[in-house]
Amino acid sequence: MGAASGLTWQRLRDLRPAELTEAADGWRAASAFADAARERVDGDMSGRLTRTQDSESARSAVKRLRRLSENYHCIHTETGLIRGTLAGLADELAAPQRTLRTALADAASLGYTVNDNGSVDYPAGGRNELTGDTLPGGSVTGDNGLIGAGNPGLYYDADGMYDPARAPGTPTLKNPNPHCAKAQDIADRIAHALREAHEIDERYSSALNKLKAAPGLTVDSRTWADIASDADAVSGAAREYLGKEIPFEESPADRKEWWDHLTEEKREEYIAAFPGVIGNLDGIPALARDQANRENIQLLIAQLEGQQDTKSQNMAEGLKEIQRKLLHQDPKAPPMYLLGIGAEGNGRAVVAYGNPDTARNVSAYVPGLGTSLDADFAGGDLKRASDIAIDAQSFNASSASIAWLGYDAPQIGFDSNLPQNIRNLDVMGTEKASAGATSYNEFMAGISATNDHADPHITAIGHSYGSFTVGQAAQRDGGIPGADDIVLVGSPGTGASHAQELNVDKDHVFVGAADNDLVTKLPSKTQAAGLVSGVIPAVLADPSGSQVWFGTDPSHRDFGATRFAVDDGPVPFVGGEGATPAHSDYFDVDDGAGVRRPSESERNISLIVSGNSSEISREQPR
Repeated sequence: MGAASGLTWQRLRDLRPAELTEAADGWRAASAFADAARERVDGDMSGRLTRTQDSESARSAVKRLRRLSENYHCIHTETGLIRGTLAGLADELAAPQRTLRTALADAASLGYTVNDNGSVDYPAGGRNELTGDTLPGGSVTGDNGLIGAGNPGLYYDADGMYDPARAPGTPTLKNPNPHCAKAQDIADRIAHALREAHEIDERYSSALNKLKAAPGLTVDSRTWADIASDADAVSGAAREYLGKEIPFEESPADRKEWWDHLTEEKREEYIAAFPGVIGNLDGIPALARDQANRENIQLLIAQLEGQQDTKSQNMAEGLKEIQRKLLHQDPKAPPMYLLGIGAEGNGRAVVAYGNPDTARNVSAYVPGLGTSLDADFAGGDLKRASDIAIDAQSFNASSASIAWLGYDAPQIGFDSNLPQNIRNLDVMGTEKASAGATSYNEFMAGISATNDHADPHITAIGHSYGSFTVGQAAQRDGGIPGADDIVLVGSPGTGASHAQELNVDKDHVFVGAADNDLVTKLPSKTQAAGLVSGVIPAVLADPSGSQVWFGTDPSHRDFGATRFAVDDGPVPFVGGEGATPAHSDYFDVDDGAGVRRPSESERNISLIVSGNSSEISREQPR
């Protein structure tokens, strides 16, 4: 419609939102066609050619087909954005149109005239108290919404004549003609409807004007950066539409019910137009989140590549590696599902191996110190989740494993922007774990809500500072939603004094602590203070030897958890591997010579995840 078109009350009254909806449906068909064409190119053409032919001409043809696939991908994304924009515009304009039509109907029923400029004429009525004459009719215009502004038609003297001295801020007597107030109410509603429609029109017009493809067929990083900007514009324009349509403030279970009751067309609209929203919404099924995030990952990469800071570049590299794994999945590993990505903080990524909605056994692993969305996470942490899934499936085929980077883990390194006394000390604090615990519990509530099984077996796994985050999540009211077992490895403590405080039976809290892992032997805060001051000998600060930095050592007998056997790990500092080489060995797997040999720790973790904890090898608590 556009602001330049001059939105009048007549145009708003006669507007047919159904035409916008029909246009959105047309763009939906175009988007679906492009997506289907891309799938045919990737599968039936490029994929078949790659599998059946190995020649220079075949490789050249595959390159051309990949470019064609990118063209279809671009068309699918852009047309999906247009569809979402038109659907949001139609939905939002319907509300002010209803307000306007109701006001016009009220004016007609009272015999008032609505003028072209939105003012309302009303007839004579009532009596002048001094003369007994009928008070004259008049005309009023709607309140323009500005503070201190008002309608001159409201302010009259005792004879029914307008008096400027009675303007806002001075005592006034309102026109005693009973029609005046009714007409004013109608005029105000008309003005309000027009103001609201103008704001909606301008917001969506701005977004639609951005959705213009550059000439040519080349789809490169610049193209995707432009599309990412378009996606942001559409999401910004549709913020009110999304807030009304999507149950952001409801529980993951309520979101699942909402999603289940949507039509397939509506689901497609949300995924195509708002992939960053749907892909990160706990309670949405895994297949839908995966589809949305596969759409969004290219946009997010393009946005990050356009920024020059090191953190953005690292996140882009991490996402590109995740994308590579999605496109070229390891045939030995269960299928990947991308359940969340984002650039907030140090980056967000949630990746499942195996479908967490259909698996009977589901685990969610929280990494710790030094983890961020980068190539190391996409390589090391995703491999841990993949290995757990592979090994758990060897014990129970219905198993899935998730790597959950949904919080800002403490980072290692030097930050010159911080005072010397607080550099790199966030690993010692609780704030990041507290924030992470809230997000983790929301995610786990979503996992329980979308799982097909009435009572799935769910395992929460935390490594390093991630074990503290899991421990904090477990100590919230009701514990970690759906969690049956909790696994803590390389833990500096959970903040709890006893396993029972984690809201599962203590026999379902499992701890792995390598003898050579110094992180599991960090001194308690009291010990550290005493050692630094030289006032409190360590033995007096902690006579039982059970305390570590974040409370009772989970591997200590006082904690009451089950300690499973792990390798001792490398000795600190020997071999030039630093102070904590054993800290990262809990998930080791040797795939050498084609034979899979999980470490004792990895095997025990996988037994727990698969629901076979009775078969783990154990060792005595400290």
